[in-house]
Amino acid sequence: MKNILITGGAGFIGSHVVRLFINKYPEYRIINLDVLTYAGNLENLKDIAEKDNYVFEKADITDAKRVNELFEKYNFDGVIHLAAESHVDRSITNPMEFINTNIIGTVNLLNAAKEYWKDNFEGKRFYHISTDEVYGSLGKTGLFTEETSYDPKSPYSASKASSDHLVRAYKNTYKLPIVLSNCSNNYGANQFPEKLIPLSINNIKNNKTIPIYGKGDNIRDWLFVEDHASAIDTIYHNGQNGDTYNIGGINEWTNLDLIHKLCDIMDVKLGREFGSSRKLITFVTDRAGHDMRYAIDASKIEKELGWKPSLQFEEGLEKTIDWYLDNQKWIDNIISGDYEKYYDQQYKNR
Repeated sequence: MKNILITGGAGFIGSHVVRLFINKYPEYRIINLDVLTYAGNLENLKDIAEKDNYVFEKADITDAKRVNELFEKYNFDGVIHLAAESHVDRSITNPMEFINTNIIGTVNLLNAAKEYWKDNFEGKRFYHISTDEVYGSLGKTGLFTEETSYDPKSPYSASKASSDHLVRAYKNTYKLPIVLSNCSNNYGANQFPEKLIPLSINNIKNNKTIPIYGKGDNIRDWLFVEDHASAIDTIYHNGQNGDTYNIGGINEWTNLDLIHKLCDIMDVKLGREFGSSRKLITFVTDRAGHDMRYAIDASKIEKELGWKPSLQFEEGLEKTIDWYLDNQKWIDNIISGDYEKYYDQQYKNR
């Protein structure tokens, strides 16, 4: 039985990857390492928690000693590294958390893999999942490719850019077998409700204002999280050693158009007068250093590995809305007093 370490497996994207691997590969033992910060939630994995090939380890990747102990205990055959601080607003407020987790934590994992695999790299793989934000911001035209120069604009994207460079450096210096991917904005079930789509769904349901930065004209490429998990599976098993793959939804929307679409779907599902939810939209002071546009060229992964998104955005958005409307208890458990304070800090006084 192969032992595969998935870091950040209780988080939004990580939980979908863990579930996919647990169910698809019964011959793998999946070890989910997560420190369970605000965004890590084991309720995301209740349906597979009792599976024979699933193990959870509460641990912090910034603790090098603990990381080494886990490599010693499980003799990992592979690492799928998703654990990261990921919310741009939080990186502006507290950049050191992002530096510690996204840079130091990644190096701890790299060092452990280098040490425990040094006698035989055969069959081993260190897969680092990153973001399209490392590329900076696009104008009205063009797409991010795997050759696009890095130009991060926030503490979050700078910390992820640093970790990307370090992963490649360990491949070049120590011959560590690595692959990387950079993805566009994810959406879907189990996303912490500070992010745009779940925050807006919850606010619309509760007739609360929907905060939108600036004029709402920032453009993002949206990727359904289950499609992302499928791409991660494809890259982990079939990606070329040392290569990078961009994963995109091929699906660009301005923030305002996205929220308009969301409002209109919610009006139908909640039986409200059409257009009423749009009245909840309020524009707030723009985020510092807000990137204007992200867009991914995902032709490499489609051409070389045969992956492409399975859903049109409207279908994925409907599935996402349905999940949040059907899982109010999950949302209630997430939205704590601390979250409300954070919400007030970020939006109330803008």
